[in-house]
Amino acid sequence: MNILAIILIVLAIALFIWWGVVPTLNFLLWIAIILAVIAVIVFLFRYLSGRRAP
Repeated sequence: MNILAIILIVLAIALFIWWGVVPTLNFLLWIAIILAVIAVIVFLFRYLSGRRAP
């Protein structure tokens, strides 16, 4: 293959990853943060409500 074609293929894959995967991962990171906050709130509510497991 021509070296220019290889460079263009690598550049196309890099741009696909940058503009396709990175925003998706950013969205999933925010979802994970929100779920973690909800889990901490539920844990604190159960801990402070006085219910103890035997």
